[in-house]
Amino acid sequence: MRVALVQQTTSLDVAANRTRGLAAARRAAQRGANLVIFPELAFTPFYPRQPICGPPPLDLAEPVPGPTTDAFAALAHDLGVVVVLNLYERAGDRAFDSSPVIDADGRIVGVTRMLHVAEMDGFHEQGYYTPGDNGMPVYATAAGRIGVAICYDRHYPEVMRSLGLQDAEIVVVPQAGTVGEWPDGLYEAELRVAAFQNGYFTALANRVGREGELEFAGESFVCDPAGSVIARAPTAVEDVLVASLDLAMVPASHARRLFMRDRRPELLPHLLGLVQTHLPSNPSPHSKE
Repeated sequence: MRVALVQQTTSLDVAANRTRGLAAARRAAQRGANLVIFPELAFTPFYPRQPICGPPPLDLAEPVPGPTTDAFAALAHDLGVVVVLNLYERAGDRAFDSSPVIDADGRIVGVTRMLHVAEMDGFHEQGYYTPGDNGMPVYATAAGRIGVAICYDRHYPEVMRSLGLQDAEIVVVPQAGTVGEWPDGLYEAELRVAAFQNGYFTALANRVGREGELEFAGESFVCDPAGSVIARAPTAVEDVLVASLDLAMVPASHARRLFMRDRRPELLPHLLGLVQTHLPSNPSPHSKE
């Protein structure tokens, strides 16, 4: 199976960005890709870099199904490829950071919505997004069993483990990461460990280009279930990274043969109880203990 990660710059022209994304997906299919993945908010400006007051700007969001999913569903059907998008979704009076998953026959098989919503300099997401309400599904597609962990969600081990417990073969991470955001390769190490501990491939598709004070890094990459990086896109330039995945590595991985077999989930309540027992009952904010 071959996967393509598209990193492209965006302009204020959403329709033009979408057209360029469709062209990139076609190029990926010509190179043999069965699965095409796009970064976070791939066809719009990165709206959350600007803080807002008041309700989320629903006029910037779009429904699912909607213009973007309609265009990529037609392409997926025509080319026989699976596509994972990411967009600013409007659902009634709420908005989400969402990844529709489109199967190779053009059907939207589901939508993953980001569960954990960040709030920090340059990433004022809590003013834009409602926390996701669709859980962490894994989708059976023509390209394999696909899970999605959107950007901030990848930091939560319980998210990454839940996808492994549902027999995901590939975990897709639509990302908006800036240059130097995670020094010393920490965000890469995080996904290498997740791949190794859970026995699946991880594929992070990152934004690229400068938007105001933010410079997105690119450097999209793919890890195998042994925790090795098997493909990497360049820094700070547009690229379509294509990598070959041997899905037979998933059932043969340490995680699927050993770690999942030997788990003892019944111990979790006991372990959490021990943690509570050893916490101070009324810790002082000034205590050094």
